[in-house]
Amino acid sequence: MNVCQMMRHCNCVLQVPVKKIELPVVNPLFGAIGILTKWEMQIFNNGIPRNMPTFRKLIINFDCDFDEEKENLLAALDEYRIIFKTKKFPHHHVLFGKMKEKDWGFMEYKHLNHHLKQFNV
Repeated sequence: MNVCQMMRHCNCVLQVPVKKIELPVVNPLFGAIGILTKWEMQIFNNGIPRNMPTFRKLIINFDCDFDEEKENLLAALDEYRIIFKTKKFPHHHVLFGKMKEKDWGFMEYKHLNHHLKQFNV
């Protein structure tokens, strides 16, 4: 993954809580692992675990335009902020289980921070 693909990936991840991308249902075992991972990250303030599997829908493995993806990511962040302010988040994530506003904020921050650090941007 390059920086441009990372921005597209992060944009797609932000589309989940604004209900523009729907993720497929996961195996109950993976769901349990996801819930435990969310709790572990929150309790110990850990980052995203290395090599954590990614939903196929969120994998970006094609060329894209840097400037376009930058603008799209910034727009997605604005849209996410509006959903956050109006408290219209989904109450459930297919992998992480029950989600409150603070859970969405924490998980989205950790995800975006993980990738920005990964590419030193």
